[in-house]
Amino acid sequence: MKILMVCLGNICRSPLAEGILQDKAWKAGLNWSVDSAGTNGYHNGEPPHRLSQKVARMHGIDISRQRSRRITAADFYQYDRIYAMAQDVIDDMRRIARKDFDDRKVSLLLNELHPGRNLDIPDPWYGGEDGYHEVFAMMDRACDALVKKIKSGEMKMSSQVLSVKQIT
Repeated sequence: MKILMVCLGNICRSPLAEGILQDKAWKAGLNWSVDSAGTNGYHNGEPPHRLSQKVARMHGIDISRQRSRRITAADFYQYDRIYAMAQDVIDDMRRIARKDFDDRKVSLLLNELHPGRNLDIPDPWYGGEDGYHEVFAMMDRACDALVKKIKSGEMKMSSQVLSVKQIT
């Protein structure tokens, strides 16, 4: 299983989501590969924001080795599922991927916790440390819901990545 978490700059939300889900998958005995990316390249190659790292560390998760990168159209072929942190991120992904965008693979992360409500995870970049704690809690619950759905069989994910070209 390959899952990609996506936010705007890949330094605040998506690195946290990557770390949280990878930790939960490992603890659940799931052999998942979790990665993250951003829709812009402002921070390419940079580590996660210091407050993202701090909050993750407080929960026993080390995200310090992650490095920011920009999502590419190829990611839509390489990942089974792509979770965006907000609707504007999905809109940006559509522009980046164009014909390679695959609605079947893309969802807002909070839809795992609140199906169909299309809720955004706010960008903590604009606030203080409390915002990072709030965002962590939201993602933690959503990742719990995702792992439970997979383990219970409620949600099926292929173990092989299928591209749009292979499906059509």
